Amino acid sequence: MRKIRLTEENKKDLQDRLLKRNPNQYAEQTAKVLEILENVKKNGDAALFGYTEKFDKAVINEGNIRVTEEEIKEAYSKLPAEVLAVIRKAAENIKTYHMKQKQYSWFDSEETGIILGQKVSAIDSVGVYVPGGKAAYPSSVLMNVIPAKVAGVKRICMVTPPGADGKVYEGTLVAACEAGVTEIYKVGGAQAVGAMAYGTKCIKKVDKIVGPGNIFVALAKKAVYGLVAIDSIAGPSEVMVLADETANPTYVAADLLSQAEHDELASAIFVTTSAELADKVEAEIDRFTAQLTRKPIIEKSLDNYGYILIADNMDEAIEAVNEIASEHLEILTKDPFMTMTKVKNAGAMFLGEFSSEPLGDYFAGPNHVLPTNGTAKFFSPLSVDDFIKKSSIIMYSREALEPVSNDIITFAKAEGLTAHANSIAVRFGKEVK
Repeated sequence: MRKIRLTEENKKDLQDRLLKRNPNQYAEQTAKVLEILENVKKNGDAALFGYTEKFDKAVINEGNIRVTEEEIKEAYSKLPAEVLAVIRKAAENIKTYHMKQKQYSWFDSEETGIILGQKVSAIDSVGVYVPGGKAAYPSSVLMNVIPAKVAGVKRICMVTPPGADGKVYEGTLVAACEAGVTEIYKVGGAQAVGAMAYGTKCIKKVDKIVGPGNIFVALAKKAVYGLVAIDSIAGPSEVMVLADETANPTYVAADLLSQAEHDELASAIFVTTSAELADKVEAEIDRFTAQLTRKPIIEKSLDNYGYILIADNMDEAIEAVNEIASEHLEILTKDPFMTMTKVKNAGAMFLGEFSSEPLGDYFAGPNHVLPTNGTAKFFSPLSVDDFIKKSSIIMYSREALEPVSNDIITFAKAEGLTAHANSIAVRFGKEVK
């Protein structure tokens, strides 16, 4: 990790300076993604089968692309009982948290004959992308599917890349079944996004696509946005730890590494007001890294996107936190609640030394699908809101419309839209030309 003392010069645009990983910078990958999407759009399932064999080394066809009930039963039989128990506990926590986010239709009526309101409806169909590759993520299944179920989505289609044997990791299948997925397909990458966006013979089109993936998946979601809705363009994992001299260096180091192990593009940033703590954390990172199983990935992640930032005071440190707007933010200060009130930009905040980031990844209940690449400045975590749509309701009686009709006609004329004005006027025996 690189150690930097914060100055007025480098406090500006820290996100761009430290984390140059925006999907817009991947021109070569974008061209490949667009080629894949066009092939899927043109050739449908044939393109899916070809790419799955090419990239995943699995032979998939019309007969086996969809996961069967027998495969799900087999997954349950293979999954250790303690893992199933934890999946069920986590699912219950996630459901309980997201139930509090539910929104309901409302109507407001007045004696004058005006009814205004908002009708809340669930999206009809959602496609959930679940990563495979270097690691399997049953937790991502729960986090993406359960809010959709709470919202009332009827059709939830999940795609995930198979192994070379043509099978899906049993934990992923069990989590999907527990969460309420209605159909599961063995396909991944940009081609899976294309299938859900355009529709093929085997995979019916969806209305919205959610879920994290690699850069090809992120770029594919960006490319099909507009044809379908998407949650966000997710970037690599990020964690930022904000600490003062009271923090435990062992905890800080362990938490930074919990994100660095995701992949080589993951970011781990530590900002502190204590140079002494910074030195201790650096030593603990070296000690842990030497013994962890994903050492090669951690080392590349820290070499590229690992930083220790030393600030003169807590206000300066918080300024850096708000500028970087990290996906995960841990606050390990003497009074974490007070510190939290000054933080404006973070996907999720973890307060105190026993609230480490993996708690949110797996178990606590709040969603772990979070804004990355500085987008926490204007985006929020995945929630029930992402799976509903709202319709405005307007109803006026004649008695309610007549007193305001001239106001509307005047406004319409001011914009040069006489047909708009006429639409109101004709209801009262007048015409506007």
